[in-house]
Amino acid sequence: MSFRKEIRLFDAVMLVAGTMIGSGIFIVSAGIAQKVQSVSLLLLVWLVTGLITMTGALSYGELAAMMPQAGGQFVFLRKTYNKLIAFLYGWTVLGVIQTGTIAAVAVAFSNAFGELIPLFHKTNIIFELGKFKIGSNQLLAIGVIWLLTFINSKGVRYGTLIQNWFGSTKMIALFVLLIVIFIFGRNPEAISQNFGQYWSMPENISWKDMMPIFAVAMVGSLFSSDAWNNITFAGDEIVNPEKTIPRSLALGTGLVTVIYLLTNIGYLVALPLPEIQKAELVATTSISSIFGNIGLILMSVLIMVSTFSSDNGCILSGARVYYAMAKDGIFFSALGKLNKHDVPQNALYVQAAWASVLCLSGAYGDLLDYVMFAVMLFYFLTILAIFILRKKMPDAPRPYKALLYPYLPALYLILVTVISIIWLVEIPYTRYGFLIILSGVPVYFWFTSKQQSNT
Repeated sequence: MSFRKEIRLFDAVMLVAGTMIGSGIFIVSAGIAQKVQSVSLLLLVWLVTGLITMTGALSYGELAAMMPQAGGQFVFLRKTYNKLIAFLYGWTVLGVIQTGTIAAVAVAFSNAFGELIPLFHKTNIIFELGKFKIGSNQLLAIGVIWLLTFINSKGVRYGTLIQNWFGSTKMIALFVLLIVIFIFGRNPEAISQNFGQYWSMPENISWKDMMPIFAVAMVGSLFSSDAWNNITFAGDEIVNPEKTIPRSLALGTGLVTVIYLLTNIGYLVALPLPEIQKAELVATTSISSIFGNIGLILMSVLIMVSTFSSDNGCILSGARVYYAMAKDGIFFSALGKLNKHDVPQNALYVQAAWASVLCLSGAYGDLLDYVMFAVMLFYFLTILAIFILRKKMPDAPRPYKALLYPYLPALYLILVTVISIIWLVEIPYTRYGFLIILSGVPVYFWFTSKQQSNT
C-alpha cells in the first residue's frame, strides 16, 4: 500500500490557511492589547508575526520541495541532523504540539456550541472529584475529535473535502464580518480614540523597555499563526508537491496575515482600546455592538465553523508525522501501516486518544504555553537546515529555492533567536518546553535498542 496523491493546490491552500485560523484570532487580541497598551503596538505585533510566519514559510518551501515526503518537518530534521533530533520533534508533536492544539481547538468549538445549546455550556459540570472536573463541553470536544478522526480514516479525499468546504466558508464569513464592521460597526468615538493618537506609547515606558513586553505579547499571536507547516506532513499525498507545497505555503500564510491584520483593524474601528482589553471574545464584542444578541449567535456559529476546519487540518496532517517515525523504526511499528483507504489509521487513532486525554485533563492550555518555545526552537533548526544542506548537498535538486537566500532565512533566524531569548528571560515557564523535549530522549533510546535487538 502507498499514499494516494489527491491533494491539489486549492486543497493545500485550504489546509494551510484553514488550519492556521482556529479560535485565536477571536480571542488573543485582548491579551495582546493588555500587554502593549497601545493601538500601534497591537497592530505591530500582528504585522511582525505575519512577517515572521511568511518569512519562515517562504524559506521552508525549499526543504518541502526537496523532500516532499510524509512526515514533513520530521524528515527535514532527520536528513539534516540525525534521528534523535527528528524523534524529539515528533515526540513533542505527539505529546503536546499537535494533540494539545487539537484538544484546545475542539474545546473552543464546544464552548461556542455551548453558547447556543445550554446543555453543553462550559459551566455544566457532570463529574467532579476535588479539583478534577469534567464538563459536558469536554465530552462534546472529544466527540468532535473522534468524528473528524473517523472521517479522515476513510481517505484523504474526505478530509480535504471537509477542509475545502469549512475552510472556504470560514474565510468568506470572516471577510463578510469585516465588511459589516467597517460599514455598519464604525464607531466614531473608537476611531477618534484609537487612531487620533496612533503612535502614543504607554506612560513611563520607553521603546527600549517595550521590547520584552512586545516579545511576550507575541506568544499569543505566534500561536494563532502556527500550523502553517502542517501541509508538509502530507507530502506523499500532494499532486506535484515540488510546486504545490511552496505555492500553498506562500498563498496560505499571505492570506491569513492579511485576514489577521484586517480583523484587528476592524476591532479598533468598532471598539475603543480599553473595551478590547477587557473583552473575553473581542470578535463577539465587536459584532454584538452592531447586532446585539443576534451577533452572539452569529459569532458562535463562525467560531464553530472556524475551529471545526482547524481541527480537521491538524488531525489530517499530524498522523503523518507518527507514521514517518514508525517507518524509520523509532516508534511503534503499527503506526507505520496504512489501512485499505491508504491513510495511517492507527496513527490517527493514537493521536485522537491522547488528544482526548488532554481534553479531559484540561491541561492542554498550560502545555501549549510551555511548548511554544519548543515550537520556535524546532522552526529555528529547520530553517537553519537550509544553510546546512546547501553545503552538505549542493547538487541536490531544488525545484524551489528559498526566496532572497541567504538574507530572508537569516532574518527569520535572527528574529526567532531574539524573541526566544526574551521568552526564556521574561516567561520562566517556557523553560518547561525543554523538559517536554528531553522527556523523549529515554524513549528514543528504548526504541533504538529494541530495533537493534531485532536485527
